Amino acid sequence: MDEKKIDKKGFFSNWIVRNLLGAVIFFAALLLVATVILSIITHHGQTIEVPDLTSMSVDQARHEASREDLKVEVIDSIFVRRMERGAVYSQNPKPGTLVKKGRRIMLTINAINAQKVSMPNLVGYSMRQAKAELNARGLALGKLIYVNDIATNNVLKQIYHNREIRPGRQIETGSEIDLQVGLNPTDNMTYVPNVKGMKYLRAVDAVHDNSLNLGKVIFDKTVKNYTDSLNATVYKQTPAASKSPLLMGSDVTIHLSLDIKENY
Repeated sequence: MDEKKIDKKGFFSNWIVRNLLGAVIFFAALLLVATVILSIITHHGQTIEVPDLTSMSVDQARHEASREDLKVEVIDSIFVRRMERGAVYSQNPKPGTLVKKGRRIMLTINAINAQKVSMPNLVGYSMRQAKAELNARGLALGKLIYVNDIATNNVLKQIYHNREIRPGRQIETGSEIDLQVGLNPTDNMTYVPNVKGMKYLRAVDAVHDNSLNLGKVIFDKTVKNYTDSLNATVYKQTPAASKSPLLMGSDVTIHLSLDIKENY
């Protein structure tokens, strides 16, 4: 036993062994200190869920982000019709992403100054031709106003903000143009399309293509901003799709939701 104790003592008393053990302990301690410091600097394990800043003004987005120790930066702008000017259109990282404090959120906003286009001359066009021309110019079909005429769906007037608009006038892209169109008493009926399951803009097109107007557009509580509205789906319509004809120019009301399963 005594010889074993002497051997152990002799082993640890060797200067090479002592230096090696000292080096191991030193580097282990150094690694531990570095890990602790790095954890403090990088807020290791402290993540924040990115808030949804879409549809907010830049000032509102900046305030909301600062509450979570985040920063925002506007990097681009686009023009989206019917969306508030200067509002946040999209963000990166997306809402719900987990990030560390101090992270910069990149914003794309809706342009404050919209581009302008020249108003085309739609008089004499069919309603479908006029709609296609408006879309090509970045404009939108508003309401169909039917009046007695020999030719059904022949464009008689083009109207902007309740006034007739002349061709060539500069107006903002995304503007809605109402069309006064003819309606022959012998050719004045249409059918209600089935728009259930369609997204918002596709449903609007289907209603107009059938010579009908969009009445009320009702979004449920799942739709919180313009981007949501574009992704929302029709789950109810009034009147329902039917084989019975309806007078052209009648209204169709649609109900939309992001959670289509809950509403079916």
